[in-house]
Amino acid sequence: MPDEWKIYTKTGDKGETSLIGGTRVPKYHPRIEAYGTVDELNSFIGLIRDHNISAELKLLLLEIQDRLFTIESQLAYDPEAKLSKPLPKLHESDIHALELAIDQMNEELDPLSSFLLPGGHIIVSYCHVARCVCRRAERITIQLSEDHPVNPLNIKYLNRLSDYLFVLARKLAKDYNAPETQWEPRV
Repeated sequence: MPDEWKIYTKTGDKGETSLIGGTRVPKYHPRIEAYGTVDELNSFIGLIRDHNISAELKLLLLEIQDRLFTIESQLAYDPEAKLSKPLPKLHESDIHALELAIDQMNEELDPLSSFLLPGGHIIVSYCHVARCVCRRAERITIQLSEDHPVNPLNIKYLNRLSDYLFVLARKLAKDYNAPETQWEPRV
């Protein structure tokens, strides 16, 4: 295997990494934190996809993972650098696809009258963990956008994806006959 294909580069041993475009930044740079959190989310989506769910859901989750890699590449890009080829992009149609899936799943579900406690089945719990990581990725990306250029569609997609993951948790709870535990605040 040639050296350029090794997984380890040793270039990050002193706490720095490269953005797309070659700019070296510390590993705690806001761009690294943002795309690292999206990568964590992507891994949880993979965990959900690995369960016994419909082929249709698996296909959409695979598409979502692709879009998350698109977001990661955009967040990892130094906008001051010259690129040899264009980065992949999100489109409004990607957000529309999530909204359509949310609406279709909601048609099968009872209306909510209370907050739900995460849990009931392991896949439902994974959906809620992914939703929480997605919300964190959204917050970090919004914070990044205050000082660095960020495509607004990245933020919009993450926002809609967290809604999708919540509804997916409810749908899978129904599919698996898992209980939905409503939060009853102690007063």
